[in-house]
Amino acid sequence: MSAFRALRQLTSVSSRVVSRPALRSGATLRLSAQAAPRMASSASRAFSTTSGRFSAGSSDVVFSQKLTEELMYEKEADKTAEPEFLKAFREQGVWAIEDVEGNDEVTLTRKFGNENIRVMFSIADIQNMEDEAGLEQENDESGDNDTSESYPIRVSFSVTKDSAKGSLNVDTMCQDSAFLVDNISFYPEAQLGTELTAEADWKRRGLYIGPQFDTLDVAVQEEFEKWLNERGVNETLGTFIPGYSEYKEQKEYVRWLENVKNFVQA
Repeated sequence: MSAFRALRQLTSVSSRVVSRPALRSGATLRLSAQAAPRMASSASRAFSTTSGRFSAGSSDVVFSQKLTEELMYEKEADKTAEPEFLKAFREQGVWAIEDVEGNDEVTLTRKFGNENIRVMFSIADIQNMEDEAGLEQENDESGDNDTSESYPIRVSFSVTKDSAKGSLNVDTMCQDSAFLVDNISFYPEAQLGTELTAEADWKRRGLYIGPQFDTLDVAVQEEFEKWLNERGVNETLGTFIPGYSEYKEQKEYVRWLENVKNFVQA
């Protein structure tokens, strides 16, 4: 959930509390013993006709209405079919985007000579960081709100070659348009470094994953960063990944609202 969405919800709750009319004390006292049952019966009939196509729960109608309101707001706030940064990224023709609807992981692929390069990242990271940032903002009494802060996103790379066995895997953290390399692993079989099955994951657990990147000689670190940069792991990609993560998170949230609303109304 974006910061703008959270802010809107807080404002909406405050306005509802302020605008809620106060109960008139005299009105309650004037209700007769005969009038109260008639009102209850009338309200019951009105609700039953309104919620005929809903489940038996008494909260279904109101819950559905709130989901509909939130869905309308989100669609109204973002009517752009495809943002400009995404169009520009596609036009470069360097990376192909593999984005499965409903999944939280995104894959980018490209060819570089005889190498097959795959990049993977998840929108779960940005969701978790937004939740933590929201809690910190609530506990911050200084009133200093910085909305320009970027969130770190875990990004993994795998490089395989058509002419050689094995897979070189790189674990990084992407933030502020840069990649901070954490670890470099080499697997003797390409399948171990690229397959996402439970069997492959089990086999990887018992293998040596390589040294921490910051423990390598500085010259080795610098040359490896140049090696990555030459393959398109650069500032352009570092800017695209956080932007696309937010874009996909918003799409998945709208889809989630639609699915839950349709389920409740069924």
